[in-house]
Amino acid sequence: MTTSKHQQGRRGVMENERILKVVLPGVVAPEGLELQDGAAPRAGRGQVVIGMEATGVSFAEQQMRRGRYFDQPPFPFVPGYDLVGRVLAVGEGADPGLAGRRVAALVKVGGWASRVVVDAGDVVPVPDGVTAAEAETMVVNGITAWQMLHRKARVRAGQTILVHGAGGGVGTVLVQLARAAGVKVIGTASPRHHEALRAFGVTPVDYRSGNVPARVRELVPGGVDAVFDHLGGRSVTDSWHLLARGGAVVAYGAASALDDTGSKQWPVLKIIARFSLWNALPNGRHGYFYNIWAGRSFGKDRFRDRLRADLTEVFAALSRGDVTARIAAELPLARAAEALRLAESGTVSGKVVLTG
Repeated sequence: MTTSKHQQGRRGVMENERILKVVLPGVVAPEGLELQDGAAPRAGRGQVVIGMEATGVSFAEQQMRRGRYFDQPPFPFVPGYDLVGRVLAVGEGADPGLAGRRVAALVKVGGWASRVVVDAGDVVPVPDGVTAAEAETMVVNGITAWQMLHRKARVRAGQTILVHGAGGGVGTVLVQLARAAGVKVIGTASPRHHEALRAFGVTPVDYRSGNVPARVRELVPGGVDAVFDHLGGRSVTDSWHLLARGGAVVAYGAASALDDTGSKQWPVLKIIARFSLWNALPNGRHGYFYNIWAGRSFGKDRFRDRLRADLTEVFAALSRGDVTARIAAELPLARAAEALRLAESGTVSGKVVLTG
């Protein structure tokens, strides 16, 4: 019996189709990642199957392979924080109009596979004219940058902000979105990123030489209006003291503790505890720890609506040219170990993308 195109779109996969996935078996070097094949997944009620075209190598996967991501699942699991691809199958109860559409999805884990099942309510359409790899650079990085700027710090035109790690994945998107909003930006980065940052209109500061807080105070004696800090530890305290009255520190990681041992939650809990104390002080300053998944357990529909709205804004900024997709390398999924090693090397600028 032949299968109609409509039936194929609903079912999405043939009976014996196999997929490729990358498994993180435990705390291993990048070369310890395992390539496995398996049965193609099926779309359940309210779900879609996405044929992965691009998935990213982010700081989250770097933490996960060390067992240091604060809420990662038990080993073994398939990493992959986000993905972009075509909808191959639509389950009962999901919008049949999604079939064949290129979409993006934030999944936290599971993206490093050639086929991925996602709740239909979690996908965001990718605009025409934007490639899968370009869109991939903007999913987790773009949502993070947009929400920290506009939902946490609530930056306004004419303000001045400090972005630590301005040459990194989130930092690069963040500084471009800030400049598009009319915000002045100081960015810490290694010298090899300075030329690119200047091209974005950013004042670069070399984090490896001299006293960074002192240099920032020279540039902005009255303090900055916001600091975006992925480092944690001592850096959060320095960031707090660089604020002008009414300013905000938005912390979104603890990279300084990446290779520490012990509790992986403790570095984050320390930041949250400090902010709880500091926020009670009568100086109008505020500290926030940003978690992209915050609020999901208290309102799934509201979380989805906000994520969809914010990623749509980021994609629109990409289409307008307000931000550029910086792709460091594109490697096939089977070379995930090489991609992870490259992303961790600190020698590339932009996102390392795995392709399906």
